[in-house]
Amino acid sequence: MAEIGRAIVKMDVDKLIDLLNKALADEWLAYYQYWIGAKVVKGPMKDAVISELELHATEELTHAELLAVRIVQLGGTPVLSPDEWTKITNCGYDTPENPHVKEILNQNIKGEQCAIRTYSDLLDITREADPVTYNIVLKIITDEVEHEEDLAALKEDLEMMLEKNN
Repeated sequence: MAEIGRAIVKMDVDKLIDLLNKALADEWLAYYQYWIGAKVVKGPMKDAVISELELHATEELTHAELLAVRIVQLGGTPVLSPDEWTKITNCGYDTPENPHVKEILNQNIKGEQCAIRTYSDLLDITREADPVTYNIVLKIITDEVEHEEDLAALKEDLEMMLEKNN
């Protein structure tokens, strides 16, 4: 099966697998950042923020599934250890040391902006070289753009509410 999966790719498959594993590390870290953020967040609009963070966490986990399956289809091995995630990540991980809603939103907006850049690059790389990966990345980047918009809207609502109260 992997033979056929590799055969249709018109680029260095090992390089593509490395790029997909970096994106996979990003997704696992994003999942955890959203998940733990939903547990520790404090402040105004906390409930709305928790709902959004939990939804995004679930979607990041779905992205990780899509990437891991594609890596296996290409004959690769998905990154096996959480220890590797922070070593190969494109976007890093922001520990939610300040649990205020504004800080949690800012950290996650920053993460989404990095994810959008990462997947934009992957779209460019795979557009002509690998239609299967391209379609997976297109689905993921669509979600990431929506995530960033959702978080920015929550931040805007929070800022308007705080201005009104001052």
